[in-house]
Amino acid sequence: MSIQTTLNPYIYPVSSQPEKSPFNAGETLQEKTSPLTVLLLGSGGRECALAWKIAQSPALKHLYIAPGNGGTGAYGQNVDLSPLDFDAIARFVSEHGVDMIVVGNEDPLVAGIYDYFQGREGAPLIVGPSKAGAALEGSKDFAKQFMVRHNIPTARYRSFTAETVAEGEKFLEELRPPYVLKADGLAAGKGVLIIDNLDEAKASLREMLSGMFGKSSATVVIEEFLKGIECSVFVLTDGNGGYRILPVAKDYKRIGEGDTGPNTGGMGAVSPVAFADDVFMKKVEERIILPTVNGLKAEGITYRGFIFLGLIEVGGEPMVIEYNVRMGDPETEVVMLRIASDLLPLLRAAAEGCLGDMPLAIDPRYATTVMVVSGGYPGSYPKGKVITGTDECGDAILFHAGTKLNPDGTLVTSGGRVIACSSYGNDIDEALAGSFKAANALEYDGKYFRRDIGADLKAILNLKS
Repeated sequence: MSIQTTLNPYIYPVSSQPEKSPFNAGETLQEKTSPLTVLLLGSGGRECALAWKIAQSPALKHLYIAPGNGGTGAYGQNVDLSPLDFDAIARFVSEHGVDMIVVGNEDPLVAGIYDYFQGREGAPLIVGPSKAGAALEGSKDFAKQFMVRHNIPTARYRSFTAETVAEGEKFLEELRPPYVLKADGLAAGKGVLIIDNLDEAKASLREMLSGMFGKSSATVVIEEFLKGIECSVFVLTDGNGGYRILPVAKDYKRIGEGDTGPNTGGMGAVSPVAFADDVFMKKVEERIILPTVNGLKAEGITYRGFIFLGLIEVGGEPMVIEYNVRMGDPETEVVMLRIASDLLPLLRAAAEGCLGDMPLAIDPRYATTVMVVSGGYPGSYPKGKVITGTDECGDAILFHAGTKLNPDGTLVTSGGRVIACSSYGNDIDEALAGSFKAANALEYDGKYFRRDIGADLKAILNLKS
């Protein structure tokens, strides 16, 4: 079947010219376009999807993944490096001629990997923001202040510490339930509480400020609850005003069908998103993306990488729930499928500050992913369960998350989220059928997956038809 691609209409770079030339003195065009040796940091499904996409590029010389997982070795070479061990990474970069580091997860960015390499002789390009830019995810209080400074629509909020807990309780009394409490710092996706009862919310505020999430909840952000439907918008920006809007996705956080039970890292995703039409996305660009990109530049914050906008549609209007400073997981497992362009030159251009007018082609087909998880997740769960059925998944693409290969070649579980089953389709039903077929084919003790991924978007599509 032939595939027709479309150019993303949401490409309006503020400036197509970088502040300074990305070319080194005397560098030739041949050197500029020579194949790249890339180090991708991370070990989840997001990194597996990025490795799958990067490995397709004719601009790639060699791909290393640190530390990778049981599936990433199919696309490059796994290396035993911690993404937070910057000294070890620097030695590896020097010894293996790494030209560019693509940072998959947020921890190295918040810890300042971009800043660590700046000014070092032979430093690689970094796809990811500076430590100051990473504060958009590393500090929810900073992110909310940034949104207020730049008139970016978001929920009403206030931030509190142990010294101002009484004021926090009074603020809760001003709000209607449910009450949203967020740990200011990184908390492995567990730092957000949504509580219906006022007394329980007050008690939880005190618990958070007393160390429920360690130092991450030394400051707590209390937000007004927004009711609507959520989506994830991803932007690749070069720090000089140029940006590209990647395919929009919707993920599913709750463990139980019907969006019940505790939050997880993500149980599935769909792209495109039925309600994120041209009218909605024009509002997103004008009211959120442009003020964000311009605001970072105006504040002198170096940001060359991905911006994740967690949005909610409230009465047809987009509002920001949160920023992340990397791609989402499991959204990456559908977004990568829908990028028809070679991703690697786009990443290089962003890291060099010169996206300019580079085109971004989008595959018009649907892409869906269903995450197969370990029994007990998101609570405690066993590891080391033997996985079978990977060769019975049809045309689905399996993005490994919590897997590892034993020395004898046996594939076993090593995390809560195990494998993301991603599929294309000419419509949402066809894509979901492929993902569910793969999820059913995989076998290991305790396997679980949600069978209602995409049901809400299908309902919207039915109303429109």
